Amino acid sequence: MDPVPSREIADMTGAAALPRKNGELVFAEAWQGRIFGMTVAMSHEASFEWREFQAKLIAEIARAEREGESSSYYARWLLAFERLLADKGLLDADALAERTHDFETGRRDDVF
Repeated sequence: MDPVPSREIADMTGAAALPRKNGELVFAEAWQGRIFGMTVAMSHEASFEWREFQAKLIAEIARAEREGESSSYYARWLLAFERLLADKGLLDADALAERTHDFETGRRDDVF
């Protein structure tokens, strides 16, 4: 797999276009910047093709809109990223669910 060119990420259009303000990427919360960085890094490391992620993101945005979901862009990004990793066997869905539960219940509160 060829690493994704930075322009391919920057030039995303339509529903998948990255949120920007005055041309700069906008992250309302720290986790949003982290998930963006993780996605780009894993694509650069050839864990997946950028276009694979982009297709998952577009599908997730369409699904959320169809179902009237009011989730944020980066919440949709996160779901698309998780689904892509699970589909490629790079993420254990049960382990993810357990870790998510730990954070939601306060059993774990690490911030990296």
